[in-house]
Amino acid sequence: MTPLKKISLLLTLPLLLFSCKEEKKENTDSKAKSPSATIVDVLIAGAGNIDNKVEVNGAIIPMETVNINPEVSGRLTMLNVPDGGRVTQGAILARINDADLQANLAKTKVLLDMAQKTEERLRKLLAINGINQSEYDLALNQVNSLKADLTVTQAQIDKTIIKAPFSGVLGLRQISPGAYVTPALTLTTLQQVDRVKIDFNVPEFYTNMIRVGASVQIQTNETNLLRKATIVATDPQINPTTRNLRVRAVLDGTAIAPGTFVKVFLEAGKNKNSILVPTNAIIPDARAKKIIVVKGGEGVFVDIETGLRGTGFVEVTKGLNPGDSVVVTGVLFVRPKQPVKVRSVKQLSEIIK
Repeated sequence: MTPLKKISLLLTLPLLLFSCKEEKKENTDSKAKSPSATIVDVLIAGAGNIDNKVEVNGAIIPMETVNINPEVSGRLTMLNVPDGGRVTQGAILARINDADLQANLAKTKVLLDMAQKTEERLRKLLAINGINQSEYDLALNQVNSLKADLTVTQAQIDKTIIKAPFSGVLGLRQISPGAYVTPALTLTTLQQVDRVKIDFNVPEFYTNMIRVGASVQIQTNETNLLRKATIVATDPQINPTTRNLRVRAVLDGTAIAPGTFVKVFLEAGKNKNSILVPTNAIIPDARAKKIIVVKGGEGVFVDIETGLRGTGFVEVTKGLNPGDSVVVTGVLFVRPKQPVKVRSVKQLSEIIK
């Protein structure tokens, strides 16, 4: 190799090395700038059947409920109120001291007996014109007056006996034996809970689904178990402020405590051939609900409108077509126009049996 060629090679070598470094740097920058694909699972949107259910909130209330208060003031001589105990209708729960009333009753009975004997004697004398009519009338009025006094005293005695107005479960006792009570003081509560009522409000739009005698399903927050209740009554008019109709249903043989919050489901048949997507595929937004559809390897955000809700699925009434690939996992990590990598594809029929 001539000296001239050596010099030429030495001058060319740095340029080649610099060119390779620049190309490598450009490739590295290009890779850094292109976002990595988000791994997602997709569901092919398809038509399915969904129960036409309307969900509203309701509350359990006792079939019957009452505060147990005395009708008269006095000191308790007997108290039979076991906390949470069951009682039958007419059972004596408490007695108030009635000694003075009993004494007055006994006195009135003696006076009545004497007055009746006097009235009987004067009646015989009147029959033979031994006395005039006015004398007999006074005796008869005395008898009637004492009978009335006897009735009043007996009624006062009856008020000292506190009885259960119906069969049910007692609440917690609020008073002790021997206490002085007044009508303003509540001894306990009594509730009939073998059957309970469910009160709930139905929007005006769905009132055509309400019919006395129809069934509704209820569900508590503690369990997914559905129970069947029967509609027994509705308010005669729709609330003009809320535009809701108040409805009452009855549930038999339940252990649900009064005051429990429940979900009430109204049945109205099935919607057939509805486009369904999983609930977790929907992204709530201030303006509209959205879902992510895979198109051309990218995640595309689509505005949708929803209809009925089923167990884990929502009916899409607008914005989605059968066959669209809907992202069902990784929803929170996908960005608009960002590349996505589909890990698995499922059909609607594989999920809804």
